[in-house]
Amino acid sequence: MSDFILPDIGEGIVECELVKWLIQEGDVIEEDQPVAEVMTDKALVEIPAPHAGRVTRLYHREGETARVHAPLFAVEPLEGEPLEQASAAGTEESPAQAEVPDASSAPSSDASGREDEDAASEDFILPDIGEGIVECEVVEWRIREGDEIDEDQPVVDVMTDKALVEITAPRAGRVTRLYYQPRESARVHAPLFAYVPRDRQAGAAVPSPRHEPARSGPTERGPTERGPTETASAERPRAGSSADRGRGPYGRIPASPAVRRLVRELGVSLADVPGSGKHGRVLKEDILAFKKARDGKGATPTPAASSTPDHATAERAADDEVRVEPLRGVRAAMARRMSEAAATIPHFSYGDEIDVTELLALRERLKPLVERDGIRLTLMPLVMKALGLAVTAYPILNSRLSDDGREIHYQPHCNVGMAVDSRAGLLVPNVKRVERLSVREIAAEVARLTEAAREGRVAQADLQGGTISISNIGALGGTYAAPIINPPEVAIVALGRVQTLPRFDAEGRVVSRSIMTITWSGDHRIIDGGTISRFCNRWKDYLEAPQTMLLDMA
Repeated sequence: MSDFILPDIGEGIVECELVKWLIQEGDVIEEDQPVAEVMTDKALVEIPAPHAGRVTRLYHREGETARVHAPLFAVEPLEGEPLEQASAAGTEESPAQAEVPDASSAPSSDASGREDEDAASEDFILPDIGEGIVECEVVEWRIREGDEIDEDQPVVDVMTDKALVEITAPRAGRVTRLYYQPRESARVHAPLFAYVPRDRQAGAAVPSPRHEPARSGPTERGPTERGPTETASAERPRAGSSADRGRGPYGRIPASPAVRRLVRELGVSLADVPGSGKHGRVLKEDILAFKKARDGKGATPTPAASSTPDHATAERAADDEVRVEPLRGVRAAMARRMSEAAATIPHFSYGDEIDVTELLALRERLKPLVERDGIRLTLMPLVMKALGLAVTAYPILNSRLSDDGREIHYQPHCNVGMAVDSRAGLLVPNVKRVERLSVREIAAEVARLTEAAREGRVAQADLQGGTISISNIGALGGTYAAPIINPPEVAIVALGRVQTLPRFDAEGRVVSRSIMTITWSGDHRIIDGGTISRFCNRWKDYLEAPQTMLLDMA
């Protein structure tokens, strides 16, 4: 029997809610079969089976919280079929893992005892420790094979190309194997060490925690290069608070990922909250009680502050305090991608205005027909359809530039992304194969993706594969914008709000028309002004005289 370890399911995500099991205990499953749906703070994620086998145990009920890098369910091989050890972690066997010495070279008492221990052990998978980092150097092990470890105990220091990172133990247990020696390179998403969780050690006495002395050597860490369960800003002691209050036996403040996330959301400092749990562990109830006291009194007095007679001064200082919120999740990903795009892609802008009077009239005529199917028809599906047809005539707008900048890759389908302002941040799901879909089908997809994005349930497939994007700032009241390209795409357009403005007709009379401003941003490495002007004119013709789209529809 082997545990399936919940793998990384998103940058910075340490836990998720188990929404629905797609299997039951006793079921026989196939490789890549969907087994569970989990909800992160970004989207709904479907978890596939790593290999075929029979499910023996589900570790969580629906609605419970599951932790990344912890067991999700147990599976045993079918009769006559070996179980691939590497697949239990959701990754292929790495070269480093293949070179691990066999059990005979590790300390053991007898063969049968070692076999029992190996059967109960599980691998700790080295998690993501920084964007783009795929390997790191093992600097120093703080544990040895055979050692008992506690949850959150520092076990190893690794060095990336950015900073020194401290890796902590996910659960309490006994270390059975270290897969790397100091100065060797360890790969992200590959096994780092093996251990037997304490709850599987039959009849084992629970050892007392070991108090290790402070480690000498480099300790500097970048602001985002802490261990997977460590938050730098949340654990920095503030003035007036005890430096070791609420700290556990390993010099850290013990707290679960859910509590650390609550700390960030409420804007409090973990170092200021007295922990009521074991070894000073800060519980959710401690955070809520601390916030209630702080909100009720303006500031929670600490032992040092309680002896200060001027409470009014302390309250004024709390009111003037800058609230710090870590940049995480979707917003962190957006910040990183947009910074890279602005720094590496030479942008140029092209603006125009489109008379959408006839398009609005067509939409009013089509709305009752589409709404009979329960679909709401906005301008977006019509704009997308016209875009897909225009891209067919100018495929350079639907291309990608190779990483080395030497090739242009023309994409076979037009997958139009649309920026949605969701609770988690800006998401850009895309409607696939717009050039082949009907307006009715596009409208249904737009409605589905918009609702999913606003609820944070967008599937990963809907966020991948976009070829060109639309930012509808007009929905919020904007008129002009200079959008940043969403790489690896080469163009994006911002739609302004539709305004009723005076214009001259063919006879020179002033008439009332519905005008929408648009602003394109293009990648000037492969798109020039003439190309985007001709492309935009084709798109504009479709929108100003929408009946002409019939001539070019397949």
